[in-house]
Amino acid sequence: MARTDESRPFIPIRIAVLTVSDTRSLADDKSGQTLADRITEAGHILAARDIVIDDREKIRDKVLGWSKDAAIDVVITTGGTGFTGRDVTPEALEPIFEKRMDGFSEVFHRISYDKIGTSTIQSRATGGVVNATFVFVLPGSPGACRDAWDGILKAQLDYRHMPCNFVEIMPRLDEHLRRG
Repeated sequence: MARTDESRPFIPIRIAVLTVSDTRSLADDKSGQTLADRITEAGHILAARDIVIDDREKIRDKVLGWSKDAAIDVVITTGGTGFTGRDVTPEALEPIFEKRMDGFSEVFHRISYDKIGTSTIQSRATGGVVNATFVFVLPGSPGACRDAWDGILKAQLDYRHMPCNFVEIMPRLDEHLRRG
């Protein structure tokens, strides 16, 4: 069963938050702020935070740039996961995933279903790995960001979480690139 091993040290990781929106600024970005607050409250480092418009190239370019930055371990995006014409975050990022994390979407929807019922099907939350960097694509509501952080990411981004967590495998995400 899942548990926290207090004998292991807490290892803070560096997390970037990207809000995808045509209408938000940092001053009124509630979802991005929700994530930023939870990241720092958990003891991690908010390595970067930005907002880009709902544009595939701008979203992809920002995440690719962050994924190549040695000062960033994880990227979390919020926004653009619905079904309207402007919602393009999954289309921007899934093609650059080296590995998809189907389980993230499945667990997110299970948690979300318990809170909002069948309305969870209106989200295309997803996750994957880009340039040895974990990338999580969340809906643009503060509630969805809370659900994803509190229900999944807080534990998986804590080295003390057992029986396994993302932090312990981070050093091996690029091992295929280091082979002769």
